[in-house]
Amino acid sequence: MKPTATYRLQLQPRFPFAAAEAAVPYLAGLGVSHLHLSPVLEAVPGSAHGYDVTDPTRVREELGGEAGLRALARTARDHGLGLVLDIVPNHMAAVPRYNRALWDVLRHGPGSPYARWFDIDWEAGGGRVLLPVLGGRLGEESAAMRVESDVLHYGEHRFPLRGTTAALPLPELLDAQWYRLGWWRLARTELAYRRFFTVSELIGVRVEDPEVFEATHAKIVELVRDGVVEGVRIDHPDGLADPEEYLRRLDTALGPGCWTVVEKILTGEERLPPGWPVDGTTGYDTLRRVDGLFADPDGCRELLRRHREFSGAADDLGGSWEPTVRRAAHRVITHELAAEVTALTRLAERVCAGDPRLRDHAPWALRTAIRELLIRVPVYRPYRTGAEEVLTPGAATAAKAAFPVPEEASAVDVVRELALGRLGESPSRDAFRARFAQTASALRAKSVEDTAFYRHTPLICANEVGGDPGRPFVEPEEFHAYAERLARDWPATGTALTTHDTKHSADVRARIAVLSECPERWTAFLAAVTGETAGRAGGSAPDRRLAWTAWQTAIGLGLDPDPDPGLDPDSDSDSGSGSGSGPARGERLGRALLKGAREAALHTTWTEPDQEYESALAAFVAAGPAGPPPRSALRLARGLEPYGRANALGAALLQLAMPGVPDLYQGTERDCRALVDPDNREPFAQGPPDEKTALTRAALRLRRERPGVFGAAGSYAPLRAAGPAAAHCVAFCRTGEVVAAVTRLSLGLERAGGWRETELTLPEGRWDDLLLEGRELTGGAPVRLAELFADRPVALLSRRGPAVRER
Repeated sequence: MKPTATYRLQLQPRFPFAAAEAAVPYLAGLGVSHLHLSPVLEAVPGSAHGYDVTDPTRVREELGGEAGLRALARTARDHGLGLVLDIVPNHMAAVPRYNRALWDVLRHGPGSPYARWFDIDWEAGGGRVLLPVLGGRLGEESAAMRVESDVLHYGEHRFPLRGTTAALPLPELLDAQWYRLGWWRLARTELAYRRFFTVSELIGVRVEDPEVFEATHAKIVELVRDGVVEGVRIDHPDGLADPEEYLRRLDTALGPGCWTVVEKILTGEERLPPGWPVDGTTGYDTLRRVDGLFADPDGCRELLRRHREFSGAADDLGGSWEPTVRRAAHRVITHELAAEVTALTRLAERVCAGDPRLRDHAPWALRTAIRELLIRVPVYRPYRTGAEEVLTPGAATAAKAAFPVPEEASAVDVVRELALGRLGESPSRDAFRARFAQTASALRAKSVEDTAFYRHTPLICANEVGGDPGRPFVEPEEFHAYAERLARDWPATGTALTTHDTKHSADVRARIAVLSECPERWTAFLAAVTGETAGRAGGSAPDRRLAWTAWQTAIGLGLDPDPDPGLDPDSDSDSGSGSGSGPARGERLGRALLKGAREAALHTTWTEPDQEYESALAAFVAAGPAGPPPRSALRLARGLEPYGRANALGAALLQLAMPGVPDLYQGTERDCRALVDPDNREPFAQGPPDEKTALTRAALRLRRERPGVFGAAGSYAPLRAAGPAAAHCVAFCRTGEVVAAVTRLSLGLERAGGWRETELTLPEGRWDDLLLEGRELTGGAPVRLAELFADRPVALLSRRGPAVRER
C-alpha cells in the first residue's frame, strides 16, 4: 500500500522499537499511514543515528532485534499503519571490531571472501589499506599498542592479525599486516578506500557487484517480502557507482508495490532522472519551493546588500553566493578531498599509459584538470544520460584557464571525455567515470551544504539542503508549476519540511523568513542589540558575520515570550530570564553556532580549532543570544511572532495538501524549534497539542479518508485571488474536492493595508471549513479573504458530500 503520509522516528538506544510501539496509538490517531524509521540494521554500539552500519544481515539488537521490529510492525498493522525503512547502501562503518566483514578483509587481505564488498584500491596502498586511526604519528603511538592472542589493541580499537604474525616484534608485526595504521591526519591525502564524503570512519560498499548487493540487501528484501516493511528510503544514492542500475536491481528484488523514494538532492531546476524506478525523492525539492514562498524577493535583495555592509565579507567569502560556492569548492577539493583527487589521478594515469593516443599528459596536469572540472559541476553528480549538459564545453573552457601553457590544457579534454565515457570501456575507464561522479557528489555536499551555507548568511532560513541562497524566494506561479508537475509526473514522491538533516526546523525557518519583509528593522535591531550587550563580559562577537548569524538563529529559535511578568519590552531594562533563555537553550545555541563556525572554516575548523576564537564565540553566545534577552530582542521577537506563526502554519498546510506524500519529522505536528544535529535528533516525545497540531490532524485525516483526492489519480489546480492583495494568497484545489489557501508575506500584507477587497472564488459546491467548526462556504461566488482568514492565516476546505466513515 502506498503511503498517504509518513511520520519519521529517529530510533536509537534511548528510543528503541518498544518505545516506537508505545507511540503507535498516538501516531495512528494523528492520521499518518506509515511510520518512517531511521536505519534499523546493526550499527556501531551506541550510535544515535544508525547510518554507521556494521552488519547489514541483522536487525540491530540495541533497538530490540528482529523480534522487536516485527512486534512493532504487528502493532502498527493493528492500528492501520505500515512501516517504511531508511536503508544505507553506500557505506558501512570502518570500525573493524564491530564490522565482521571488514575484520575478515583486514585479516586475510584481498583473498578474503568479503574483499569485494569494499571499495579499496589495494594497488594504491602497495597491497595494504591505510587505517587513519592513530592520535599521532606511528612512532609516537606504538607504545600504546599491545597484542593479545591474535588481536592488536590500541585504545578502544581492535585489529585482527594476519596468519602467525602475533609472535613478531611490534615493528615487524605492524609491517606484516594487510593494513597500515596511520595518523588520522593522513586520511586527507593518503586514503585508498572510498568513504562517505570526508568521513573516514565510513567505508564505501560496492553494491554494483551483484553478489555484494545480494549479501547486503537480503535482510531488507526479506522484511519487505514478509510484509513487515512496505516502503524504503534510499540514503545518498549519488554515492553509488551507478545509481540507476542499483535502483533497477533493488526494484526487482523488492517486487511490485514497495514504495521507494531516494535522498536525491536536486539543484535549481534539475529534474529527477525519469528512468529511475522510484516513486520520487525524499522531498528537499519541495522544501525549497514551500519555504521560498515566504521570502520576500525585494527584501532578500536588500538583506544581501545590508549583509555585505555589516559583515564586510568579500564576494567569494560570503558576500555573493556563486563566488562563495566556487571558492569553497576549491578549498574542499584541494584539502578535504585530496585523497579522492589522487585516486582519480591514478585512474587517469592508468588509462593514458595504456593508450598511445593519450600518453604524455603529466600527472600534475591530469590532477589539475580533474580539480577544475569537478569544481564546475553545477549539480550533485552527472549521470550516464544527460552528462553532457553538466560537463559542458563551457566548463571545459573555463577549466583550461588554470593552465598557463595552452598545450598542457588539453588534459582537460582527456578528463572530460573520460568522465563522459567517450573513450571506450575498460575497467580503468569505467572506474574513472563512476569515481568522478561519486566525487562530484561529495564535493557538492561538502562545499555547498557544509561550507558555503555557513559563509553566505543574509537569510539563513534559505540555507538548507537543496536550497538556493542565491535566490531564496519562489514566486507563486513557480510554486504552482512545480506542484502541477509533481501531480503529473511524481504523484507519490515524498515531501518534507523538516528532516534529521535540516539545519533549522521548519518552525525556526518560518520565524527567520519574516526578516526578509523587514530588512531595515533587522539591521536596526542588530545595531541596538550590539550596544545593549556590549557592556556584558563577552558581549561583543569575535566577528560581525557571527553576530548576524547568531541573532538570526536566536530569533528563529525563540526568546521566552514572557521572561519576566513585570518586564516591559519597551522599557529601558534589559534584565529578565525564563525558559527561553535558560541553560538548555544556551547550550543548544552555542553548540549549533560552534558547529557553523567550524564548518565555515574561516576562523576555526574541525581539524585545526582556534581555541581563542572558540572561547570568544562561547562568551558572546552566553552574554548575547543565549543571555538575558535585551529589550530590543524582546521587542523584535514579540513584534514578528504573528507573522512567523502565519509562515509556519502556511508552510505546514501547503506540504500537507499539495501533491506528494508528506513526511512529518518527529514532533513537527506541533510548534517545533530545533537546530542542526544533534539538536534535532533527540528521542521522540509526545508533547501538548497546539493549533498546528489541530491543522495537521485535520489535513492528515482528510488525506487518509480521501486517498483518491490526493493520490495518483488526483489533480491539482491553482486558484488565483483577485484584488489589491492577491499576491499574498496561495491557494489550490485538489481533484475538485479539497481547497487549501494560505497567507504569504503577512507583514507586507499588513503594511499595505490588509486584504481590503481581495477575493477568492471557490469551485462550485458547498464547502466545510475543517479548521473552524460550523463554518460553511458557498462556491461559485467570490469569498472575501478578510473573512476567510479572519480567525487564522490558513484555510482548509472540504466539499460537502456523503459522510466519510472514520477508520
